[in-house]
Amino acid sequence: TLARQFHEVDRLSAFFDLIQQDPVISRVKLIAEPWDLGEGGYQVGNFPQLWSEWNGKYRDAVRDFWRAEPGSLGEFASRLTGSSDLYQASRRRPRASVNFVTAHDGFTLRDLVSYNDKHNEANGEGNRDGESDNRSWNCGAEGDTDDPAVLELRARQQRNLLATLLLSQGIPMLGHGDELGRTQRGNNNAYCQDNEISWIDWDLTDEQRALVDFTRRLIGLRAEHPVLRRRRFFRGETETRKKQPLPDLIWLRPDAREMTDQDWRRGDAHSVGVFLNGDAIAERDAYGGRVVDDSFLLLLNGFWEPVDFRLPAASYGERWTTLIDTADPEGVPDERERKAGTRLRVESRSLILLSRPSRDG
Repeated sequence: TLARQFHEVDRLSAFFDLIQQDPVISRVKLIAEPWDLGEGGYQVGNFPQLWSEWNGKYRDAVRDFWRAEPGSLGEFASRLTGSSDLYQASRRRPRASVNFVTAHDGFTLRDLVSYNDKHNEANGEGNRDGESDNRSWNCGAEGDTDDPAVLELRARQQRNLLATLLLSQGIPMLGHGDELGRTQRGNNNAYCQDNEISWIDWDLTDEQRALVDFTRRLIGLRAEHPVLRRRRFFRGETETRKKQPLPDLIWLRPDAREMTDQDWRRGDAHSVGVFLNGDAIAERDAYGGRVVDDSFLLLLNGFWEPVDFRLPAASYGERWTTLIDTADPEGVPDERERKAGTRLRVESRSLILLSRPSRDG
């Protein structure tokens, strides 16, 4: 609202000029929730330099991919890699994208995979308040259930969404309590509920503790590996050094061939692999040295059936170690090494993260 110049939002408005000229405010982290009421209120990607934005397009794309919406793969890939289509033209970097799956408004993470519809009756407005377009999926039963298959799938979907968030380029924003499976019982507008609906129950179950441990492990991986939190966008280019013939990023089909334009256009495509090259980070550390990291393979299967991936040729890496497998109840795989060119089954609606050491380390 403050960014409107008369009626329209204008990145050259006096508001932004004043912010950039202020000796104090211009030096702090500036984060926009880039939407408000009225015409032209949705402004994701339109803020100027120095600003980061809550990326609502990230939220929608990730939710769509993991509920296997047709035609969702291409945008999901853009959001996973930092949303350069939204921020690069204004000379901003991946940190301009504040990635999130849930926030203070809307479903919690657990409710996102447990309810198709909002249940805001306790708010006293006849369930008319709150957002109706939640892009949620209850995994086969609405709300509470004792069906073990539904509960297992819900737990897996929570791991999928957390892993996607913490392995994406940009700034991850985690909704409070999502790391331990907090529920609001389907209420997606709980601002008026200062009670058990909105409070966190700290008496955790074994399943909740496992989710906390899984989240902690993902955060540790992200903190340890700069290729998972690059300061610049991927370019799809190789470094000029002869030792490094591979681009900084490569998208792969399950058969280990590179994705084509036709593959991206397929509405029924729900599975993809991405190679993150830790030897091709065109960045310098605080001492002026090259940033070098392990390389990663992220295999994503949003399909409702298992998909067999072939690991790419030895030029990518001769041996790979599995670090994360969301099909496992705790997200922890066997970690055994796998050779280049071998097949690896990625279970339905799950992801696997593999790594190999840097060749320049």
